[in-house]
Amino acid sequence: MTQLFKTYGPDRINLWLMLALTFTTGIIDAVGYLGLDRVFTGNMTGNVVILGMALLGADDLPVVGPVVALAGFVVGAMIGGRVLKRELAGWNRRTTLLIAVVGVCLALTSLALFLDLHQASDVVALLITGFIAASMGLQAATARHLGVKDVTTVVVTSTLTGLAADSPLGGGSGKFWQRRLLAVVLILAGAATGAAFLQIHIGLGILVTGVLAIAVALVGEASRKYAADQETEQLVEDSVNTM
Repeated sequence: MTQLFKTYGPDRINLWLMLALTFTTGIIDAVGYLGLDRVFTGNMTGNVVILGMALLGADDLPVVGPVVALAGFVVGAMIGGRVLKRELAGWNRRTTLLIAVVGVCLALTSLALFLDLHQASDVVALLITGFIAASMGLQAATARHLGVKDVTTVVVTSTLTGLAADSPLGGGSGKFWQRRLLAVVLILAGAATGAAFLQIHIGLGILVTGVLAIAVALVGEASRKYAADQETEQLVEDSVNTM
């Protein structure tokens, strides 16, 4: 893995890690929408639209679920912002911790789903929805702090806008088109994967996203440490050369 860090550098590694989390968002939204009463637990735009239609009397659309998801997401994002408030942008120990917390929370949630606790009552199902959404809010705030351009991990509307507007047909240079296209494809692939997991069990998709988030945290921390060690070695070398 050290050779990988040496070849590609922290910026490229961070991009790949955020793309991996984008894939997991697709899984989570598929599970939420198809398995938890048509609620998006990652993409809050969808919840706002569903809520607006439901409040105006559209048939069979949920109201409480989207509200709970929105509230959970906001709380998670606020926690992430508070924890990272004094940190410089980029990967640090706190971003590692927060992404690991997201992974652990999702893994624990999957356990509740495997035990079919969401079927015990509507209240329990809503609590699970809110908990997943809070985890995604925490992830989104952390991704925002990392500042990987065009990869927020939770939405693709702005990414699609950039892909089209900055393309040669849109009068732009086409810069970053690969990462933008990958983000769209990965969230699409994640949604398809989540739908497939639902055919096995509702908890499987959430478990996979938890494991992937923990893996992202571990790789990100290893990359951070490698970059820090390289910087220290360079400082020592420069100090010796100036003596």
